[in-house]
Amino acid sequence: MKKALVSALTTALVVGAASTTFAAANPFSDVPADHWAYDAVSQLAADGVIEGYGDTTFKGNRNITRYEMAQMVAKAMAKNTSGADKALVDKLAAEFAEELNNLGVRVANLERNADMVKWNGEARYTYKHDKTKYNDGTSTTKSSGPLLLRLEPTAEVNDHWKVKARLDATTYANNDSGINEKGEDDSKVTLKRIWAQGNYGKFQVKLGKFAQINNDTIADTTFSGVELSYGKGIKGIIGVGRINKNSLIPKPEQLIRKSGSYQYVGVQYASGKYKGGLAWHHVKAHDGDFKYKNDGNSTDQMNIIIEDDSYQFDKNIGVKGFYAYNNNADIQKKAGRLELDYKGAQKENKGTWGAWVAYSHLGKNAMIANPWDVVKPGEKGWEIGGNYTFLKNVVGTLRYGKTKDIGGTGKKYDHFFGRVQFFF
Repeated sequence: MKKALVSALTTALVVGAASTTFAAANPFSDVPADHWAYDAVSQLAADGVIEGYGDTTFKGNRNITRYEMAQMVAKAMAKNTSGADKALVDKLAAEFAEELNNLGVRVANLERNADMVKWNGEARYTYKHDKTKYNDGTSTTKSSGPLLLRLEPTAEVNDHWKVKARLDATTYANNDSGINEKGEDDSKVTLKRIWAQGNYGKFQVKLGKFAQINNDTIADTTFSGVELSYGKGIKGIIGVGRINKNSLIPKPEQLIRKSGSYQYVGVQYASGKYKGGLAWHHVKAHDGDFKYKNDGNSTDQMNIIIEDDSYQFDKNIGVKGFYAYNNNADIQKKAGRLELDYKGAQKENKGTWGAWVAYSHLGKNAMIANPWDVVKPGEKGWEIGGNYTFLKNVVGTLRYGKTKDIGGTGKKYDHFFGRVQFFF
């Protein structure tokens, strides 16, 4: 409806003769269907700032080009708006400043994002059911149903710097409280991440508490420090800081200080259908030791090398995987995964879906923190799954994992996982 409204407005509005130089701004590039400008123009039309056909109907169902959008903005700028309407017009003028200038409409030095703080987030319900089968034929089960609210604000500081954050609050449907299985209260709003990010062309700097590289394979946690990266097709990354040792999968014993020093160095490469990366992660526990030596000795360090790769054969089929190795460990020192993907749910497009099958071997001492849902650290086995977009920004996911213990206990597992996410 929004695109239909805006498309009809395009034909109804006429702006003075355009400069022949307008092509420099690529006027034929469509404004994406989910761009905020559609909502802004629709609101201006509802407020009477921009007018439609005389019969008050709005026709059309195609995307709008940036040049056409600029024509409508120019018409709105010619009116003496105030209050919220003026703020919308100013924001649109900043967004389409180049196209407006090419139309001969002078734009003041406005901030590109008039509202300096943007909020994104999600509400999600997750159901987990784990069954453990023992050698004697007995079994145990465990279920949980966390409900999570996540808010992710982004604040513009200036042309180069932004401040970003993540806030989470969780309650559990299975016990109707915020108390998790460890007895901790997750219902309080917790500041999970906060960092300042500076972008200077190919160079980027992050300062604060944020997710490090490989957080989707072996390191799904945060650390506090600084990260520097440079490049585009080939990118070099270095991070230095501290990590909470309680968040590590292999936890060092005799903890005194809660944090250990943490460094990583990596290179990432992307070209066409291929993406890949190679990285080194180092954790030093200082006052505690990792007990993963066959000879009974211990070490206060973790040195993990990881390679991850992906290749997209066509628009539907892709493959990805990783291999990690902890040079300091003798026990469960290797982790890896190979996954075959078919399509994939897109939260902005109703009816899109995807499916995958994967095999994982997750030696717990080759991982920093766990990002996986149905193959746990210390296990190996198969996973199948799928996802589907029921409505725009409403996505459902199902996973099933059949695994067994790597440590030689003989335990076998069935892991069930379901999730519904509402993005906003």
